[in-house]
Amino acid sequence: MDDARDCSNCGRTTDVPGQKFCPDCGQPTPAHRIDWHFLGHELEHSVLHMDRGIFYTLKNLMFRPGYFVRDYIEGRRANHAKPFLLIMMMAALIIVLSKWFLGRDVVDAVAATAKAEAARAAGDLGAERIATVYASLNAFMSRHFAATTLALIPVEAVMFRLAFGKVGRLNYPEWLLITAFLTVQTFVLWVLSFPLQRIHAGGMNWVLLASIAYGVFTLIQLFSGYPRWKTVLRTLAGFGLFMLVQAVVMLLVTIWVVVNS
Repeated sequence: MDDARDCSNCGRTTDVPGQKFCPDCGQPTPAHRIDWHFLGHELEHSVLHMDRGIFYTLKNLMFRPGYFVRDYIEGRRANHAKPFLLIMMMAALIIVLSKWFLGRDVVDAVAATAKAEAARAAGDLGAERIATVYASLNAFMSRHFAATTLALIPVEAVMFRLAFGKVGRLNYPEWLLITAFLTVQTFVLWVLSFPLQRIHAGGMNWVLLASIAYGVFTLIQLFSGYPRWKTVLRTLAGFGLFMLVQAVVMLLVTIWVVVNS
């Protein structure tokens, strides 16, 4: 281990005896040895702590979402986890639970595969090809679930900014942040829905409806003072535009692959 008087990260010597943090980079001095006590402390403070970290952020995001997002935008962020870190963690959890609870990938290509087999049996080669390509696209998105999610957030943010215009005077990066938190909300609801999905084939439809309802609730809180009915309509317009763009892109990619294969 390095000299206790020096920062292990940047090498600066501490200014006074007993100084707990480096004045240059902020790392604790001296650096703690990684042992069971250190790991337990990290788990408590980064995940389970009631007034900071991941658990605290998720609690605020689900119980006071609009006020929480407003606080975050206005700079009150010290005790909260970063939204894109939460997305990656929740995406990984969804991948694991999909395998454990449902025995399949995140994006289920079974329905499209079944359509391809039915079209093959009926001799409809065109429909078979389209269904096969669509199933392949679903499988690709499932294999790259986290990356696909991150790639779609900028598109969704554009749709929400178009739907809300100048309401709240939010810039595009702020809409990116809001959309990221809305995505984390959807992932939380998705995780909670796995027992339902195991016994009900339409469980994901309920997740979609619940995530839209939560999005409406969040933005009503965020834009408190703005007429609620306008917020509801603009939020539904944002979700609607995003789903329309998704559907059109999937259709165009499917057609392009079919034509060029």
